[in-house]
Amino acid sequence: MNSFIKEELRNYTYIIIGSILLALSVSIFFSPNELLTGGTAGFALLLHYITPLSIGTLIILINIPLLLIGIKYLGKMFAIRTIITLILISVFVDYFDKFLDIPALVHDSALSAIFGGILIGIGITLVIKADSSAGGSTIVARIVSTKTEIKAGVILLVIDSMIILSSFLVLENKEKILWSIVSIYVTSKVIDTILTGRLDKKVVYLVTDKTEELKVKIREELGPKGTIINGDGLFEGENKKMILIVVEVSKLQNLRKMVKIIDPEGFLIITEATEMLGRGN
Repeated sequence: MNSFIKEELRNYTYIIIGSILLALSVSIFFSPNELLTGGTAGFALLLHYITPLSIGTLIILINIPLLLIGIKYLGKMFAIRTIITLILISVFVDYFDKFLDIPALVHDSALSAIFGGILIGIGITLVIKADSSAGGSTIVARIVSTKTEIKAGVILLVIDSMIILSSFLVLENKEKILWSIVSIYVTSKVIDTILTGRLDKKVVYLVTDKTEELKVKIREELGPKGTIINGDGLFEGENKKMILIVVEVSKLQNLRKMVKIIDPEGFLIITEATEMLGRGN
């Protein structure tokens, strides 16, 4: 079995599992509690509350024109996977909702928003890992971002905001709308956490005149990984050196004390390490 077939088997396994999780979330959390999620699935739910059409049917109807418009922007394999993903989500949603008639897991807006958001976040993450898409909002974001300087994330935020604003005209219970916003936020955090990982490390930029002394101390107490960057100050002829290291959160205080003792004039710039790839990580 060649690597391409193995990769595609892995992708479609992720797509199937992700589609099931997305459909389950809609069936047992969102639909019975009249909550919304983001993207075209959220728009389909909104229309479902005011029309006799099933959620799965609406997902397909909403996405067909978007796919036809955006298919040339997606690439052949991505487009095929996206079409299969949408079909699976639509079939699973209607199967769980209409044929199995799975009851709501809970009748509580808060719990449904949180756990439904988590389930959708995991499902979307699996679909993304399969190099696929769960629907039209991603397609719209890709098209607009390639034609303009607007970032895809901003476009997705605008689409979700439009869905939520539209819900104020459809849903009478404003509390459910607010919980829907919470759910969308939970989903985005789950996707971000799974895709980038929850790191317990910080990136530290240490500007100091005592580079040699601190280099030795850091190597002894924090580990050998790090980089010394040479640069110029704002004044002509002013040479600067900066130590760049990744430090575990638990060791940050040790680093602060170390710098304070060896070079009280040195200063630290500490930022989040949102993702780490490569050797030694």
